[in-house]
Parts: sequence; C-alpha cells; structure tokens
Amino acid sequence: MMGGTGGRTRTDTSAVVYHRRPKPTAPTMTSHSRQLELLRADRSRWAGRFRHLILKGTEEFVRLADSELGKPRHETITAELLPLIASCRWHQRQARRILKTRRLKGRPIWLFGQQHRIQHVPLGTVGIIATWNYPIQLLGIQMLQAALAGNDLIIKPSEHAPQCQAFLIELAHKAGLDERALRSLPATREAGAAMIERESLDHLVFTGSTRVGRLVAEACASRLIPSTLELSGRDSALVLEDADVQLAARSIWTAVTSNAGQTCMAPRRVLVHQDRYQAFCAALTPLAEKAIPRRLTLPEDAARIDSQVDEAVRAGGRAIPHTEAQSDASAFLPRVVLDCPDGTPLMDGDHFGPALAVHACASLNEMLEHHQGVGQYLATSIWTGNPTAARGLAAELRSATVTINDVLIPTAHPGASISGHGPSGWGTSRGAAGLLSMSRPVHVTTTPRKMRMPTDVPTDAALAKLEKLIGVRRPSVDDDSKVTSNSPQPHSGKSS
Repeated sequence: MMGGTGGRTRTDTSAVVYHRRPKPTAPTMTSHSRQLELLRADRSRWAGRFRHLILKGTEEFVRLADSELGKPRHETITAELLPLIASCRWHQRQARRILKTRRLKGRPIWLFGQQHRIQHVPLGTVGIIATWNYPIQLLGIQMLQAALAGNDLIIKPSEHAPQCQAFLIELAHKAGLDERALRSLPATREAGAAMIERESLDHLVFTGSTRVGRLVAEACASRLIPSTLELSGRDSALVLEDADVQLAARSIWTAVTSNAGQTCMAPRRVLVHQDRYQAFCAALTPLAEKAIPRRLTLPEDAARIDSQVDEAVRAGGRAIPHTEAQSDASAFLPRVVLDCPDGTPLMDGDHFGPALAVHACASLNEMLEHHQGVGQYLATSIWTGNPTAARGLAAELRSATVTINDVLIPTAHPGASISGHGPSGWGTSRGAAGLLSMSRPVHVTTTPRKMRMPTDVPTDAALAKLEKLIGVRRPSVDDDSKVTSNSPQPHSGKSS
C-alpha cells in the first residue's frame, strides 16, 4: 500500500539509527524523513506500473477519446499517450534527484559552525480540476507530479471527458494508489466548486479558460488555498524575412488544426514579414482549402469563431475556404483569414478552435507591437533562418515557451515546464519546476553546542572585531579632527 514504511515502526527506525551511529557526525535522519523517503520510492515504482498499465490500455483510451471528444486515433496516440508515457519514464528517473534534500551553500562566515539544508516536503492534499481538451495527457502528468512529491490527491474529472479520466484514475488505483491517496469526485461543475469550498486542500491545480480561472482564483483566495492556474494563451507565430515559408505554413497549419484547434498553446495569428507575405499565403492557402471538418467540444466556441471570421471579412479580410457560417460544432471546418485587419476580434485571438488570422508586417518591431498588444502569452513560435538571433528575442515575447522553427511538438518534452502569467494563469507545471511546486521547501538548520554565535551582548573589543570582519570602518581620531576643523565656526556677533 502506498504510504507504508517498509514494515518499520517509528521505534524500530530510531533504534536502528542510534544503535549503528551512537555519535553521528551529521544530523540523524528522523523517522518522518525516512517514511517520506520510503513513500517517494514507492511512488516511483507506482509510476512504472502506471506507465505499463497506460500502454496496455491504449485501445480503450483510443475508443473513449473518439466517443467523448471525436479525437482520431493518431491524435490520441501522439498527443495524449506518447507524452504521458514519456513523462512517466522521465519522472521515474529524475524525481528523486529533484526532490532530494540539499545542503544550502554560500553560508556567511559569521554563521560559523552551522549546517543548512533545504528539504522538500509534500504539500499535503492536492486538488485537481481536470480539463477536457487533453484529458489523458494533462491530467496524467498532474497526477504524476502530485503523487511523486508525496501528496494525496482529490480529482474532479471534466464533465466533457468523464470516461477517459475515470479510466485513467482506475489505472492509477490498479497501479497502487489506494483510495486514501487518490479520491475521485463526480464529473460535474458543482463538484469542482464544492471541492474548493469544503475539502481541506493544501493546493489546487486548475486547467481551463481565463474566465473560469478568475472564478477559481477568487474561490481559492477566500480560503487562502494556493493554486496553479493553467489558462490559455492568445499567441503569435512570427514569420521573419529569412524564414522557410513552406515549413512554417505546414507546421503552423498542423498546430491550428490538431485537436480541432482546441490547444491552449496553438497560435491564434501569424505575423509575417511583408517580404515573405505573398509566398507564405501561397503556401498556406492550399492547406486550408483541403481542410476537413472537425468536431468541437463546445458549441459556443463554434459560434464565436463564426462571428469573428465574419467580422474580419467585413473589415476587409479574405476567408479561406470560402464558406457560409457554420452552426454545427460536430463538423466544423477550419478557417484562415488572410489580410486580417488589425483590431478585429479574430486578430486579437480570443477564440478556442481551428481559426487563424494572417497579417503582414513591415518589420520585426511591428510584429512585436502586435504580439505584445494582446497581453496574454503562453507559447510563441519564431520562424527564421537565424536561430541564434531568434533566441535573443525570447524575453521580449513574454511567453513561457518559445519555439524556433517549430510549434507545439517541442512542448511535449517531459522536462520542460509551463508557467503562465497574467491572464494566462500563474504557477508552474511539468518539468522539474512543476514537480518542485508540488512540494514545500523547509529550511532546516543545525548549530553545534560549542561552535556558535554568542548570544550575550558583545564586548566593545568583540564588536570591533566583528565590524572589521564584515568590513565596517569606524572613524579614527584623525577623521574626527578633520570633521571638526572643516565644520563652520559659530559667529562671535562682532563686526570687523
């Protein structure tokens, strides 16, 4: 059972330590620390069993993802299972190193004799409100990180993918997480609100829209529950004047249409240098014309895209393909608007689906102005023949992820973290930083009995030595006399 101590009791552990090392030269590991070490080792083995069960459950995942979300087999394999399986393997190999207790270096000399360590202890109980757009991959990685850090989990599955996530949770139980370590709530919106209001949570992870994220943040704030909010971006692809436009068009279009465009890190607009604009449009147009309808999960997303495309066309944009408004979210045709006017809702990118605005820019500075004006960043791609120069733009893009000559696919690296800010959320998930965010750093110090800073008021001589040690320079007698001689003399009151 997860959380066991390998058969040792608290007394047994203490006895073993002190009989073997009656005069330890380093701080003796407490029974609690030993139990945490054993728990995390057990959870690491659990991750291996979880990975094998996910592999064995491939066909069931494919069936459920198609049934609930209309997701084709190749997308379930490549965008759901492949990244999750890789993440299981990566965490098995890296989690112990990332979470281990570390000696704190750089001790000031006046703290002589002390030993300082940082321990990463579990947060306690982590609640997860799961999302539907990548119901297997995203929830699976969130479960991995919370569990491997030593936490208990409470999961509220998405109401749009309840069977996918119920099967994933079932596999986690079969792999060894018991009902105490992992609880599942009903897949309803009400259950998510009730979890925040009633459960004793030490942290909450939410993935979803910015609008709902604000409500979750307010609910957590009222109970002082720390949170990780993974909200969406409204990002750009920047096609520079030296870019391979054929490669850029194919890759960007794949990102826009994969998962029916329901990807938080997919680009919403392409900003193309005017010298490459016509060539890029020529490469993108046949791809858009061959697009096939995809199923959108939320009907309101289809209506929003239709409205934005229509408004952009009325303002002077050119829609590819040329179609009437689509009312059927179950068979929604991806759209591109070339020459998309600045200031239109489609250009602003406040949509979630397979639609793309394309806009010509006279310079890189103009691209950055358009990109930065949106104010919601998560993942930005740069297309260029000079990757070295492009890396220098990363800070100006304000995104958590910058991909050069690629889009989406590199973000599947299990060691890469995602950290939104502002309307894109807060906190960090995935990678080493995400794993550490599922723990709490504790500063533990040990001071020897004899070699320590005195606690009495220091003598004048001792204080003078300490001041000299840290670089304080007391004024000398000569300094005092110079100050006196340079000071203005009092007026005698007599005229000359």
